[in-house]
Amino acid sequence: MTAAGLLARLTATPDVYPQKLEVVRDALLAIEFTQAAYRDASFLDDRILGPATRGGWLPIDRVLEAARQVENPRPLHFIFHTGHVGSTLISRLLDEADDVLPLREPLPLRTLAEALDVLHRPESLLSPERFNALLAGMTRLWSRGYTASKCVILKATSSTGRLAPALLAQPGVRAIYVNQCAESAIATLLAGANSPLDLRGHGPGRIQRLCARLGPLTPLYELTPGEMAAMSWLAESLCQHEVVTQFPAQVLQVDFDEFLGNIADGMRRVLGQFGLAAAEETVSRLAGSPVLMRYSKAPEHPYGPALRQQVLEQTRREHRVEIGRGRDWLDRLAQTHEAVAAVLS
Repeated sequence: MTAAGLLARLTATPDVYPQKLEVVRDALLAIEFTQAAYRDASFLDDRILGPATRGGWLPIDRVLEAARQVENPRPLHFIFHTGHVGSTLISRLLDEADDVLPLREPLPLRTLAEALDVLHRPESLLSPERFNALLAGMTRLWSRGYTASKCVILKATSSTGRLAPALLAQPGVRAIYVNQCAESAIATLLAGANSPLDLRGHGPGRIQRLCARLGPLTPLYELTPGEMAAMSWLAESLCQHEVVTQFPAQVLQVDFDEFLGNIADGMRRVLGQFGLAAAEETVSRLAGSPVLMRYSKAPEHPYGPALRQQVLEQTRREHRVEIGRGRDWLDRLAQTHEAVAAVLS
C-alpha cells in the first residue's frame, strides 16, 4: 500500500495501526492490522511484526495532520499498573465485554515516556511543543474504534506510568491503576524463571527514576535479588501514589489480590470506572470467563488463580530470605522518606 493510502486509512479506521514511532528519523511505522489481531495481541510491540506484515514508514508531520482528521474518535481510557499484577488479565476480561477495543502495550507509548525523561534537557531531540504535539497525535490515533467500539482501553507498559499525568490531563480520560502489596509483589517478581533477567533489565531505568524522587540509593550491583524486586515495586508504586494523589477522581486503584478474591465485584468496579454497562448478567459471565484459566500473556498456557497461588506459596518457601531482605530494604527507606512510608501504609 502507498504512503497516501496508509495515511487515508489511518484517518478512518484502526485497520491501519501506528506500530512504531522513531524520534530520530521523525517517522512512524504504520501497518495493516485487524480487529481480531488487536484481541489476540498481548503486546503491540515488534512481536506483532512478521514476514507477511504490510505497511510502511510515514513522515511524522503527515501522520499528525492525519490524526487531527480522525473520524468519530471513541473515549480513550487507560490501565496503568506496577508490573506483573494481572493487568493483562483485566484487559482480556474487558475484551469479553464485546464493546471495548483493546490496545495492549503500544510501543509508541514507551517512546514517548523515554522522550519525557529528557524533555527540557540539552539531549532532548524534542521541544516541549513538539512533544505535546506527538502525544496529542498518538492519543487521537489510539482513540479510533470499530463500529461496535464504545471505548478504547489502552493497557500501558508498567514503566510508562510516568506519562499518566499528561494522559489524564486530557478531557474525559479515566484509568485504573493495578498493584498489590509489597510482599506479594516481591514474591511475584521472584517467581518466574526469567525473573533475574527481567529485574536486571528494567533495574537501571527504575533506580534512576527512584533516585530522582528520593536522592542517592544503594547501587544496583549491591542489591540482592529480593532488594532489587523491592526497588522495582517501589519505583512503580511511588509513580502510582503520585498519579492517584493528583487525579483522585479519575483513577480507580485496584489491588490484584483483592480482585482475585471477588472477581465479580472487581469487574463491576472496573466496568463502572470506564463507563461500561455492568449488568449482573455481564458481570457473572466475566467472572466465569475461560480467560481466567489461561496465562493472559500467552493464552495457549493454562494458568488460573489456584495455580498462581500455588506458585506464590512455593516462591515464599524457596525465597523466604530474599523476600525478607526486600521488605527490610523498604522498611529502612520508609524510616527516612515519608513518600515510601505512605506507599507501604
